[in-house]
Amino acid sequence: MEPIVTHTGNTAVLPRVNVDTDQIIPKQFLKRVERTGFGQFLFFDWRFLADGRDNPEFELNQPQAAGATILIADHNFGSGSSREHAPWALQDYGFRVIIAPSFADIFYNNCFKNGILPIRLEEEKVYKLMENGKDKKYEITVDLPKQTMTDGEGFEETFAIDEYYKEMLINGWDEISITLQYEDKIDQFEKNA
Repeated sequence: MEPIVTHTGNTAVLPRVNVDTDQIIPKQFLKRVERTGFGQFLFFDWRFLADGRDNPEFELNQPQAAGATILIADHNFGSGSSREHAPWALQDYGFRVIIAPSFADIFYNNCFKNGILPIRLEEEKVYKLMENGKDKKYEITVDLPKQTMTDGEGFEETFAIDEYYKEMLINGWDEISITLQYEDKIDQFEKNA
């Protein structure tokens, strides 16, 4: 995985509650076995009209959201089924950080395991960020070692993160990478078994 140490990116604002994994990546696109190629189908039913054109009303299709790598979402983001395809689609689209007041637990953990930093932030602070980014290009810088985020316009906030996941993201490790750090001990155990 690509490490996240500090990340500065444009934001996309998605002020919708209870966005579930079927809305993030609809079930008809789950036929792929690779982790790539899902970004084109992200929020498919919202992003596109029935004739395949971009939906001009959808938040991610707004000019200020172009090239966004930070998603600012509302309560209970990632609810529904536990499909890991949801973080795959978000990452493939280009998102590295998701900020929301709350996440569904399985989705939250799947983000870390797939190189996305989900940040829980108090509701009023998330809504302040949404307000700042709803009508203009709006960049946020996230410093993972310091656990801070700033916007260059006076917003500065700290966030909590489990030390295990923090280390994973800073080093670009997934759970297999962590296990392989003990490869010699595993080999030794197998020889003695």
